[in-house]
Amino acid sequence: MVTTVTSLGRSGLHDWVLQRLSAVIMLAYVVYLGYFFATTPEITFTAWQGLFASTFMKVFSFLTLLSVVMHAWIGLWIVSTDYMPKVSIRIAFQAIVIVICLSLIVWGSQILWSL
Repeated sequence: MVTTVTSLGRSGLHDWVLQRLSAVIMLAYVVYLGYFFATTPEITFTAWQGLFASTFMKVFSFLTLLSVVMHAWIGLWIVSTDYMPKVSIRIAFQAIVIVICLSLIVWGSQILWSL
């Protein structure tokens, strides 16, 4: 039996709920950007920069980034525990995914908060 040492949630149900919540946040972000594209007559650098200059959009974008990372981690953790029975390969894979996820968070933070 696989233990949940590297799992994000406490149980499979908790992970499932977190993944669905992150999907809702990502959907809201896509809908908001779709609304911006539909209502902005001309998408210029100034309009794009103005959108991301607001604190609301920075926080919303960062929350979406965290949701993407959490969603990816839960999904890849489930795949790795289901289809990688050899512990050494699974731990190496999970370590690589953790490094990538943390790198995305750091990189995204630098991009969002440096504007």
